Amino acid sequence: MNNNSKRVAICGVLTALAMIFSYIEALIPIPIGIPGVKLGIANIAIIAVIYIVGDSQAIIVNFLRIMLTGILFGNFYSFLFSLAGGMLSVVIMVLVKKTKKLSMVGVSIIGGVAHNIGQIVAAVFLMDNAAIAYYLPVLIIAGVVTGIVIGYVGQLVTRSISANFIID
Repeated sequence: MNNNSKRVAICGVLTALAMIFSYIEALIPIPIGIPGVKLGIANIAIIAVIYIVGDSQAIIVNFLRIMLTGILFGNFYSFLFSLAGGMLSVVIMVLVKKTKKLSMVGVSIIGGVAHNIGQIVAAVFLMDNAAIAYYLPVLIIAGVVTGIVIGYVGQLVTRSISANFIID
C-alpha cells in the first residue's frame, strides 16, 4: 500500500473513530451542572491525525466528524457549538504543534481550552447573552483537565498506529 493510500485509510478509520467517540460521549451525562461540559474523547482521534497524517488532514477529519455527527446525532445548536469549538480547537492545535515547544499533552491542553472558548463565544452570540461568559473560568479548568487525559491517551493511540502503519 502506498503512502497516500495509507494516509486516506488512517484518516477514514480515525474519522469513524471520532464519530463513534462523539456518539458515546453524547450518551454519557456529566453531572457537573454546567451545560456543554464533555470529555472531548473524539479529540483522541483528531490529535492522532495531527501527529500521524498531517495538519490539513486533521482539519478535514475534524470538519467531517462535526458535520456527520451533527447530521446524524445532533441538532442545529449542538452542530454550531461543535463547529465553533472544534474548528477553533483543531486550528489552534495545529499552530501550536508547529512551534515544537509543547508535547502532545501540551498541545491537547491548548486544544481543550480553545474548544471551550470557541463554544462560549458561539453561545454568547447565538443566545445574545454575555452572561454565558461567566462559565468560562470553569470551562477553562475543564479544558485543561480533559486536555491532559486526551493528550496522554492520544500519545498511546498515536504510538500504536505509528508502529503498525509506517508513513514516510
